[in-house]
Amino acid sequence: MDPTRAFLKDVKRIIIKVGTAVVTRTDGRLALGRIGALCEQIKELNSRGFEVILVTSGAVGVGRQRLRYRKLINSSFADLQKPQVELDGKACAAVGQSGLMALYDALFSQLDVASSQLLVTDNDFRDSDFRTQLTETVNSLLALKVIPVFNENDAISTRKAPYEDSSGIFWDNDSLAALLALELKADLLVLLSDVEGLYSGPPGERDSRIIHTYVKEKHQGEITFGDKSRVGRGGMTAKVKAAVYAASAGTPVVITSGFATDNIIKVLHGQRVGTLFHRDAHLWFLSKEVGAREMAVSARECSRRLQSLSSDERRKILLGIADALEANENLIKIENEADVVAAQQAAYDKSLISRLTLKPGKISSLSNSIRILANMEEPIGQVLKRTELADGLILEKTSCPLGVLLIVFESRPDALVQIASLAVRSGNGLLLKGGKEAMRSNAILHKVITGAIPSSVGEKLIGLVTSRDEISDLLKLDDVIDLVIPRGSNKLVTLIKESTKIPVLGHADGICHVYIDKSANMDMVKRIVADAKLDYPAACNAMETLLVHEHLLKTEELNDLIVALRVEGVVLYGGPRASTELKIPAAHSLHHEYNSLACTIEIVDDVFAAIDHIHRHGSAHTDCIVADDQEVAQIFLNQVDSAAVFHNASTRFCDGARFGLGAEVGISTSRIHARGPVGVEGLLTTRWILRGSGQVVDGDKGVVYTHKNLPL
Repeated sequence: MDPTRAFLKDVKRIIIKVGTAVVTRTDGRLALGRIGALCEQIKELNSRGFEVILVTSGAVGVGRQRLRYRKLINSSFADLQKPQVELDGKACAAVGQSGLMALYDALFSQLDVASSQLLVTDNDFRDSDFRTQLTETVNSLLALKVIPVFNENDAISTRKAPYEDSSGIFWDNDSLAALLALELKADLLVLLSDVEGLYSGPPGERDSRIIHTYVKEKHQGEITFGDKSRVGRGGMTAKVKAAVYAASAGTPVVITSGFATDNIIKVLHGQRVGTLFHRDAHLWFLSKEVGAREMAVSARECSRRLQSLSSDERRKILLGIADALEANENLIKIENEADVVAAQQAAYDKSLISRLTLKPGKISSLSNSIRILANMEEPIGQVLKRTELADGLILEKTSCPLGVLLIVFESRPDALVQIASLAVRSGNGLLLKGGKEAMRSNAILHKVITGAIPSSVGEKLIGLVTSRDEISDLLKLDDVIDLVIPRGSNKLVTLIKESTKIPVLGHADGICHVYIDKSANMDMVKRIVADAKLDYPAACNAMETLLVHEHLLKTEELNDLIVALRVEGVVLYGGPRASTELKIPAAHSLHHEYNSLACTIEIVDDVFAAIDHIHRHGSAHTDCIVADDQEVAQIFLNQVDSAAVFHNASTRFCDGARFGLGAEVGISTSRIHARGPVGVEGLLTTRWILRGSGQVVDGDKGVVYTHKNLPL
């Protein structure tokens, strides 16, 4: 649970306010699906022991819809030609209230929940006896697990302009909900809106961003409100005013979307849904804290300063980072060991702990990779193509950085080093979001690396996002982040792909195959299979499925291979044929990444069956054939549609450093932009530079296009 939501564990009594924009559709009719989802959430909370009070709007809107219909069917054609007079709001409220309450009663009855109606006016609360009686009545209803449903009785309200007048004790259902939260001593007030929460500006504007925790001292002067709600009276301005009032008096408030089917439940589970108002919010956020957006903007500014340096100056920064890592190796080792111990105590999976551990020699290896990267050809500003468009008009296509990268990774602190060095080499700004299990390792590595970046560029070139900024927040920054690269579990990668508009580069699975053809040299097979499975079982390029030609099924060589794997502790599972023929447990899925000492074996008819199996059950990562028959090998290399396809070589070679890329930000199975191990080139894009001498288009009059390719 987010630390700012820790108070939720003590919540018992909740007031939920739902506005007209949520309970009605754009055509004015009731939004039955949203109201039904609201009632189901209230039912769940009621059954879990929460005391739930509902404040609802919508009666005026429902009544207006009904009266307009009645007026229409009772009007003559001549009547319809006359100017239409706006319906009386009090009459609309009187007609709509009974219909709205009847719907709530019907829905709650279907869920085996009892509800009650309480209509109040502003003047009622001027009477102390009324307030006392109201509290007693509500307490009695809640004790009986009955849901009190409040609404302002607009039909008999004495306020002169009930839809505009904001004087008095309360002036709309938002302020009524805030008043009830204090009168009835609620532990939480949830205001449901037609947007996700409070934004820094109108939600439709490009630069607007959601504010997850409202800090009055920080946000009061920064927020720009748009138009009021399309229906109802207040819109977001009224909600914020009510929320500030209730929160300052001691009742926490969350403004969130009523269009989602489970947001109230998510709020109570401590998820950062909507905007939280709390009287202690100013104590949670120090002025020096920087949000994700500010980090991304700073990273872009620093990257532009980095790009303005000479190639040699950028090279020296990388060499300085390599030296700094080696100089601080002992300190890095201490922090990493602390992470490993914490992970072991938390009983994390062995494969995760393996990825988390910086093994002896790892820092030296990383530093050497950075030096190789530093001495590679300058990637920025390379002229890729030169074209003469017309006489004296020269067009160049050049390489340039993508901009700002967001890398989300789990458990592998060495990934931080590789990614940071590639970002510097490619001139990109960088935001890093590491897993909590590697928190100490990531923090010290980030400190060491940014400490080696000169002030002329700025240490904010590389930002380390702490756990306070959740991934979901970062993925909404499509206006300041140019590419997301997830490195981690299938669950993480899938979540990111489904949750952002930012382009995503990566792979969700590493289901790598080794196919043993009938022509294979079995001594070679043993070496390759052992390396592909045993060298680093937790790696994404480790073998997860072994495909065997059927001619090898009854051979002694295959039996020896299986025995050798078992001796090394590999647990074997079989596909439909192999489980029967080899008498091994059946694999629960042929599309499975073990990340451990386990693998699937299946028997196939020939190379074409192997290719078909890979396409059906693989992940387009890395696949290998072991064969002496060159024709068969070429068929495999040509037809397997994966990012990397090998002949007589271990799948473990699919790695940026081993490919001579210096390092990698990850391995991509995408088909757009970059595929396979992604090094510097995968972090670059192109731009066009046109040099002329005063030429104009002018309808192409007098322009003679030559489109001549020029030497680079």
